[in-house]
Amino acid sequence: MAKTSSVARNNKRIKMVEKYSAKRAELKSIANNTELNNEERMLARKKLDKLPPNSNPIRVRNRCFVSGRSRGFINYFGLSRITFREMAHKGLLPGVKKSSW
Repeated sequence: MAKTSSVARNNKRIKMVEKYSAKRAELKSIANNTELNNEERMLARKKLDKLPPNSNPIRVRNRCFVSGRSRGFINYFGLSRITFREMAHKGLLPGVKKSSW
């Protein structure tokens, strides 16, 4: 089990990303628009720099919903490899079965 502070910090980052996503997208589109003059683009870049660092989606870490583990994350299920294996063996994941050939 991951430390609860790590999980809480990641959840806080997820909320920040959701809160600032529209503003961040708008500023990025202005900053990357080559048809605008350089002053407007620079102003947009400065405003983008003033946004909180945790509002950047890169800072969010994928974590297992059950254990909070960040490594060995299976994106389709939202679980770590260990939790996925345990739940699959117990039959808790619909449509998942052990392969044999």
